Amino acid sequence: MTGATAMAAVGHHSVFATSLLALLALGMAHSLTVEIQRQAHRRSGRWERHDVINTVLLASWAVGSLTIAALPYPSRPIRVLGLMLALSYAFACAYFVAERRRAVAAPLSTAPSVSESSPV
Repeated sequence: MTGATAMAAVGHHSVFATSLLALLALGMAHSLTVEIQRQAHRRSGRWERHDVINTVLLASWAVGSLTIAALPYPSRPIRVLGLMLALSYAFACAYFVAERRRAVAAPLSTAPSVSESSPV
């Protein structure tokens, strides 16, 4: 969705529409980053099927964006945007893998919960 919004922002729109769509794409990119962090820091103790699916999805979006950037018939702004999205998705994939590996390697915390630590 972030890529489609960014693609819509590149074109023959007014400055207001372009800036509004660019801000929307920026907000969606932030949401994607927060969701990647949330998924990566799930406590399970090992690499699971969900992690493989997340990695494959991010990598396939990077490859898809790179394919659009490499095609000869899109306009120059679309090709540049495709390249930027390919780099962004590749970094997001690498970030997810690094964060997930860090979360899997971390020992499970044995901190007491809030209800256990407060006397009633």
